[in-house]
Amino acid sequence: MNTNALVVVLVAAIGGAWSLLAPDNALASLLLLVATGLAVTLRGVPRAVQSLTFVALTFLFTLVLRREPALNLVFFNPAFYGLLAVLLSSLLQPIPRWIKLLLSVSILFVSVPLVGFSNPFLFELGIQVGIFAALALGLNVVVGLAGLLDLGFAAFFAIGAYTWGIFGSGDPDGKYQSQASKFIHWFPVSGLDGNLLYLFIGIAIITAAITGVLIGLPALRLRGDYLAIVTLGLGEVVRVLANNLDHPLNITNGPQGITPVHRPSVDWLNSFTNFLGVEKVYGRPLDAAMTYNLFFYLLVLVVIGIVIIVNVRLSNSRFGRAWVAIREDEVAAKTMGIPLLWTKLLAFATGAAFSGTMGAVYAAKQTFVNPESFTLVQSIFFLAMVILGGMGSIGGAVVGAAAVTLLNLDILKNLSDYLNDMRQAGVTFLGYNFANLPSQLEPAKYERLVFGLILILMMIFRPEGLIPEKRHRLELEKE
Repeated sequence: MNTNALVVVLVAAIGGAWSLLAPDNALASLLLLVATGLAVTLRGVPRAVQSLTFVALTFLFTLVLRREPALNLVFFNPAFYGLLAVLLSSLLQPIPRWIKLLLSVSILFVSVPLVGFSNPFLFELGIQVGIFAALALGLNVVVGLAGLLDLGFAAFFAIGAYTWGIFGSGDPDGKYQSQASKFIHWFPVSGLDGNLLYLFIGIAIITAAITGVLIGLPALRLRGDYLAIVTLGLGEVVRVLANNLDHPLNITNGPQGITPVHRPSVDWLNSFTNFLGVEKVYGRPLDAAMTYNLFFYLLVLVVIGIVIIVNVRLSNSRFGRAWVAIREDEVAAKTMGIPLLWTKLLAFATGAAFSGTMGAVYAAKQTFVNPESFTLVQSIFFLAMVILGGMGSIGGAVVGAAAVTLLNLDILKNLSDYLNDMRQAGVTFLGYNFANLPSQLEPAKYERLVFGLILILMMIFRPEGLIPEKRHRLELEKE
């Protein structure tokens, strides 16, 4: 074992022992995070040492988070970043594939649920990251692979959400917020069975794909800025329709939104968790809220797994190569016999189908659907995820979605709360009294400014994204 390997093992051992003895000490978690970085960056570290380090760090980070269920889990707890760093770095390192699979499964299906039982916010964070990752992967097909700038992608998300929200919102007593939900009683089911969500996820895929084709037919004859403007307008058309289809026939319940949207039964999950003895880990029987948190987390993981597999298969297929050819040069692609319109429509339909899938899941998870959830700002956020991660890169879209979601849901909001607490307590740091801090200085209010600055910096210093597609990276290196 060389010197670098000994350094990695020594730092990991010290951080692990310190974490076990003093789980409330953030420096111990930081030391473990340093061990992760050393295992990745130091040259000459054997693969076996890297693999064992990642496995040990996964266990230690999980134990630290389990024993220290901080309310503001991500922002104030370096152990969470460590667990995330282990997952990402292990996937990028040349270690055995079965080790990568073992780490991914253990972190996603063991570590996160174990910690989530202590802090439900982690489940919420995981669900939101998964939903937005699927949306980013759908937009990545349209923008990253086919090179079609779409500023109305939230429309397909809305289509999927309203597909389940409209039909899954009725009251078994005969009261309906949406008159269209009466259609559900034409099926041989008792009342409005929430288990039909699984059927309506499939229907949402078809509905969103058809909407993508209908929107694409008039729009895809244009290119560049003109295409962006048309898709922006058509996306707003869908939102305005959802906002006004409450008369003369109440379909969407207008600006008030549809609530409650039914959820499927999770009795089977209760039986399964009881069989595994989860309530011994949780300390008491799982309540309904915790069970649904676990259910939607697992459902999102399954859906995002399927979406990633489909993305990989499509990118390596003749359709994926045709999309890349159109992105690079439409004239050359047409000369080679690629039908431009139908190939672009396929990209639009594919991206819309991914978005519609998560729209239905989102409606069931939130139990509420409202037109204001699908604005132009949401479309811009989806585009920012793709650009941040790397256009055309599957891993980049997932990482970009995770980064934007963490900033939006946790880091900026918790930073604002932290500054407010220091302002109210009158803390003095380096001679400056935080009581004099302007009340307008709240990072959560400037999230769009922060995203704008991040995109500007990305375009200047790393235009290919955090995890660039191979072709993009080679083109930029050549330039």
